[in-house]
Amino acid sequence: MAVSHPVLFFDSGVGGLSVLAAVKKALPEAPILYVADNGGFPYGTKSEEEIATRVPALLGRLVERYDPALLVIACNTASTIALPFIRSALQIPVVGTVPAIKPAALLSKSHVFGVLGTEATIRQPYVDHLSEEFASDCTVIRQGSANLVTLAEAKLRGEKSDLALYREELDRLLQQPEGDRIDVVVLACTHFPLVKEELEAVSPRPLLFIDGSEGIARRARYLADQLASKCELKSLWPVKPNEKHPPKGQLLYTAPTEILMPFRENIKKRGLNEIVFL
Repeated sequence: MAVSHPVLFFDSGVGGLSVLAAVKKALPEAPILYVADNGGFPYGTKSEEEIATRVPALLGRLVERYDPALLVIACNTASTIALPFIRSALQIPVVGTVPAIKPAALLSKSHVFGVLGTEATIRQPYVDHLSEEFASDCTVIRQGSANLVTLAEAKLRGEKSDLALYREELDRLLQQPEGDRIDVVVLACTHFPLVKEELEAVSPRPLLFIDGSEGIARRARYLADQLASKCELKSLWPVKPNEKHPPKGQLLYTAPTEILMPFRENIKKRGLNEIVFL
């Protein structure tokens, strides 16, 4: 592999691209290896046991093979279920992705906010813990959606989707008891920020949609700086990128899949210039 000591991104699909944008801004010099586990996709409909077994084992093989500097789990489902197992199994810094409940509690004026994620994410005790610790004075309304994951993947493939499908998913959240008071919606799946514009377009009233990508980016920058300091380096990646020599970026799939031209162009815009297979 041409990418040397990359930042390894991991998700079940391409949802983590929403996190990648923020991290690339914070670490513009870092080579990127983005792994989409399409062989296990989707995670949101799987059991906790399946996720806790598959993800640490797969990541162990990936880390051994590609020797990344640090790992970003760009998936709420994998993070809320398997993050402790991943950290205990690996010897590199790991950044997880968890629902942005603390920011939502601070931003909500009505003290009622929604958490829109996969079924597997919203039922996790970790979400209960975050709500109790950071939003004890708020009503937290949760809704799972597998369809939004599918819609986000389709969007990146260049496919058009009926906006009514987005409205159906949002209505399932807003039509719950006290849902009419929701003013902030946490996008608790990394796929969902990719369809944020569509959700805003179908919202029956102004809603603030937020995610945790900026916090993840800050954490990644901090860990990279800590590693560089331990190695007595100014940067883990001493070659500064420029227009002629941008940092390398690869998208790796864990199983064969059809690559469509609109999708290839979309990921190139996000700095992933090569597609490879495990």
